[in-house]
Amino acid sequence: MNLQLEPTWKAYLEEEFKKPYFENLTGFVKNEYLEHSCYPPGKQIFSAFEWCPIEKTKVVIIGQDPYHGPKQANGLCFSVTDGIAHPPSLINIFKEIETDLGVPYPISGNLERWAQQGVLLLNATLTVRAHEAGSHQNKGWETFTDQVIKTISEQKENVVFLLWGGYAKKKIKLIDQSKHHVLTSGHPSPLSANRGYWFGNKHFSKTNSLLETIGQEPIEW
Repeated sequence: MNLQLEPTWKAYLEEEFKKPYFENLTGFVKNEYLEHSCYPPGKQIFSAFEWCPIEKTKVVIIGQDPYHGPKQANGLCFSVTDGIAHPPSLINIFKEIETDLGVPYPISGNLERWAQQGVLLLNATLTVRAHEAGSHQNKGWETFTDQVIKTISEQKENVVFLLWGGYAKKKIKLIDQSKHHVLTSGHPSPLSANRGYWFGNKHFSKTNSLLETIGQEPIEW
């Protein structure tokens, strides 16, 4: 596992790498990648941090774990590699953006363009075994990514956290709501969206309004 974390993140998270849980996690992940097909590719495990340094982070979207199909996951939650068909949740995200902001549905499902603007696309679990959803959960990744959320909460102000679905909403306890903004809704997955818990949340226009209120550039969704 490549631990060459982006320098600004490394300054805050280096102590995590030294803890017993992370040493165990590293061993587990290395073994999984040796013995099984796993995603994302090893060099992209920490892509969310590479594309979005902490000092540039102004929005955080929390996912659960990476896509587990071939060539889908690229280290950013909900994002897929260029040229890959959009998964159902991503389709619903783009549909909501379309109705909320009037932005045309995009060809590419690669969300690096969001990350470059300061959107941290953070999965709670950063790796997964091929075709086995949730297979790397409860191995230590959640301890690490919870610390990431706490670090953002402690070190920054006026970050907009988007918590979609029950799993992400549980992370609210890690966020100081007196200095940050939290928007919650149902998950964009078809199961939730088709029951009326996703469409119409207007999280993308609301996020931009919050950013503009504090003098930040809005996100080009």
